[in-house]
Amino acid sequence: MNEAPILITTEELDDQLDNGEVRVVDLSKLEHYASSHIPGATHLDYVTLLDGNKPAPGQLPPGKQLEQLSAALGLSDGCRIIACDDEGSGRAARLVWTLHVMGYPSCSVLDGGMTAWRNEHRRLSVELPVRENTAPTVAMDTSVIATREYILSHLNDDQVILVDARTPEEYIGTKQLSARAGHIPGAVNLNWLDTIDTDNHLRLKPKRILEDMLEARQILPTREVITYCQTHHRSAHTWMLLKSLGYPAVRGYPGSWSEWGNDPETPIQTLSEVNP
Repeated sequence: MNEAPILITTEELDDQLDNGEVRVVDLSKLEHYASSHIPGATHLDYVTLLDGNKPAPGQLPPGKQLEQLSAALGLSDGCRIIACDDEGSGRAARLVWTLHVMGYPSCSVLDGGMTAWRNEHRRLSVELPVRENTAPTVAMDTSVIATREYILSHLNDDQVILVDARTPEEYIGTKQLSARAGHIPGAVNLNWLDTIDTDNHLRLKPKRILEDMLEARQILPTREVITYCQTHHRSAHTWMLLKSLGYPAVRGYPGSWSEWGNDPETPIQTLSEVNP
């Protein structure tokens, strides 16, 4: 199956809305979707993409649940999924990452999401589309997943870099959301919010600015990149960003800090250890 560009603009989607092979999936809150949405868009509850079990609720759901997701989205050859939300594209990116994991790379994130779509006064609807379920299509692609074990085996690998998409406070350990605070040893911090252009309807910032941010942190396309946050919501957005810039090897860690920080056996690093 051909891989679609990871991003699609509002102009491009508007031009393709009448294409029966394009299917828009809206991960905004249900009440926002119900008030108005892109014509033909279906709603998907974000929790469908998560295992939901503590201590690491962001883990991938069981295979049966992924099969149900495939059927509900109507995945089939020739179909392109366009994911959107109205909170910065983190939820949409998590769906697209999940589809890549499922072996379905014909999917894209709407750059700017519903914020850009509404602010540009594009077509909206309140009609609820009816779609028939299809046979499940799941062929797992493990090349886009990082597990705890995979990371442990690459902690001292110069060709692999870990990107922590959380806030600086979470990264250095002054804000604690798990049993332990800090970050995975060697990880660099790139707060996902710093990559979003709040002056341009929550689209990604311009390419040159993003490339400078990445280069300053030695996040280079010659290295394999692993993204993580607390539950692989923010870091799914970072995964999408790197894919949009053409990085060839990017993995997402669904366990993220909720798994790593709650495991007493995994090594951690804090600010004092980074800057003694």
